[in-house]
Amino acid sequence: MDKENVLEPVVFRYRSRELSLQNIHKIQALVSQFYTKGRAYISRELCQAWGWVQPNGKLKEYAARDLLLRLEEKGFFELPPRLRPDNNRPKAFVQIPLFAQIPLEGSLRQHGEPTLQMATSQERYLWDYLVHQYHYLGHPRLVGEHIRYLAYLQGEVVACLGWASAAFKVQPRDRFIGWDIPTRRKNLCFVANNVRFLILPWVRIPHLASKVLALSLKRLSRDWQTLYAHPLYLAETFVDTRRFAGTCYQASNWIHVGQTQGSSKRGNRYFDHGQPKAIYLYPLHRNFRRKLGDDAG
Repeated sequence: MDKENVLEPVVFRYRSRELSLQNIHKIQALVSQFYTKGRAYISRELCQAWGWVQPNGKLKEYAARDLLLRLEEKGFFELPPRLRPDNNRPKAFVQIPLFAQIPLEGSLRQHGEPTLQMATSQERYLWDYLVHQYHYLGHPRLVGEHIRYLAYLQGEVVACLGWASAAFKVQPRDRFIGWDIPTRRKNLCFVANNVRFLILPWVRIPHLASKVLALSLKRLSRDWQTLYAHPLYLAETFVDTRRFAGTCYQASNWIHVGQTQGSSKRGNRYFDHGQPKAIYLYPLHRNFRRKLGDDAG
């Protein structure tokens, strides 16, 4: 919490920030001062005022815009009209990629080693389409720090993986690491969440999933360092045990540490959905606890 908020009641919580009425008044002043310049400009000014930057030095503009929208929903102020169409709405897939969808079976030895590539700007459309079409959760809205991977066998796409920022609060994970709240807030950026993992439904090759997952884990921290100027020390994922046994994570030596509470966050509130998921963790550094500890830096 900011020092100026110590004696003031919290009126709004956003991620790790607790906002007092004084904080809200300062944001209202920014909105009023730069109203004619638009939402993006106000977001940047808010980031500058708070020193709200990513580890790579870029402003956390998405987080600032998201906060402004949530405060507007609560009636604290009215934002200026959008200068562009609403980018938050799901995009329709205009072009549908063509796939033969011929069953791919047999052993890995028959097909050779899979390869893994980060999805380029052109390949992101393909990744989004495949995950939207064939993953039971659809494609996620990946913002902030994230990576999309496509896995290939003999030049054909066989799998999609998505990594993004870690879940903010997961008690079994935090106990496993040894985190208190201030340390979690400081070092959460060093943990990534496997938000999507899809083997295309016509691909039925034993052990392919664990092989692709291992390839991803081997390069994940290095790729993250290249993109976002900091490494990763731990990976996490949540497995819906009503649908999956988590076999590929177990085969890849992930550690089962418990289950979620069966709730999800919508806006600034949590809602129970009664569907707890198994929590698996994978250390990306041999001294991950020390790296994620209070003396990390």
